[in-house]
Amino acid sequence: MIEINKLKNWQAPKDWLEIQTIDAHTGGEPLRIIISGFPELEGKTLLEKRACAKNNFDQIRKALMWEPRGHADMYGAIIVEPDTSDADFGVIFIHNEGYSTGCGHAVIALTKVFVETGLIEKTEPVTEVKMDVPSGFIRSFAEVRDGEITSVGFHNVPSFVQKIDSIVNIPGLGNIQYDLAFGGAFYAFVDVAQVDLDCTEEYYDELIEKGMLIKQAIMTSVQMDHPTESEMNFLYGTIFIGPAQDPNNHSRNVCIFAEGEVDRSPTGTGVSARAALHYARGEIGIGESITIESIIGSTFSVKVDEITTFGKYDAIIPEVKGNAFITGKNTFWINPNDPLKDGFILR
Repeated sequence: MIEINKLKNWQAPKDWLEIQTIDAHTGGEPLRIIISGFPELEGKTLLEKRACAKNNFDQIRKALMWEPRGHADMYGAIIVEPDTSDADFGVIFIHNEGYSTGCGHAVIALTKVFVETGLIEKTEPVTEVKMDVPSGFIRSFAEVRDGEITSVGFHNVPSFVQKIDSIVNIPGLGNIQYDLAFGGAFYAFVDVAQVDLDCTEEYYDELIEKGMLIKQAIMTSVQMDHPTESEMNFLYGTIFIGPAQDPNNHSRNVCIFAEGEVDRSPTGTGVSARAALHYARGEIGIGESITIESIIGSTFSVKVDEITTFGKYDAIIPEVKGNAFITGKNTFWINPNDPLKDGFILR
């Protein structure tokens, strides 16, 4: 019998790139946090560092997000120096298609991981964490009771509505009514009944197909209009809205984003944008919380924490709450002789 325990001490050859991560999930949506091995990124700002990653090290993103190390719905975070003196760290978000501007589930997971592991000292009843993300500065907080983190929330960037009750014509689907709102990224919100589907796992493939058709049609016909950062001016995804499965919850979100990824969580930036929409319609007031489900039934709560202005827009500051859980610590190797070293993606 071979001594399998000896594998614990095996070391990869020195010419292999070694990358270590801690993995977690928020409401079922994965986050792979890179803790070592990613090359140092040049640039004075987070957006410049993100451009450096995209232009010089995109093969590493693909290697960690795509198969065989990841999968089509993997999500990740590169930790960098912050832009602002008040922030604990900066973060660049990565996924199957590239780099996103904001990510609520990742904010929740990062907060949980950094406090749970002691990287940021745990204090009761609330531990505050501050981070710079591409869309702005985020304050998050871990609620702690008897040493246990019971939930994680964050105050998001100003969220606003660009279009409400607009119409787009899509070949094969006809006229689709949608709302366009920003909650750290731009989303098109569509009542799922318009496409004769439901926000459940049964319709997973059809939701991807129709969500991407809607996203592509709006991308080619509407210019996103972020008031301060032109790099934010792209449509991140389509969010289908349907009835909640649990009568105690408000509704259900299914977010189709990037290159056909499906968010397993209710989407933190998505529920932020939805709070802006509901407030604009007079459907919720300041401090009123609603709970939104994901495609697998996990939940985030969101409320309007305060009202503000953002450029020409009336905007809100949303507060989003959920929880995350650590799933593992990984060491990945990239063998320069492996023909599939940079990964591949199947959808």
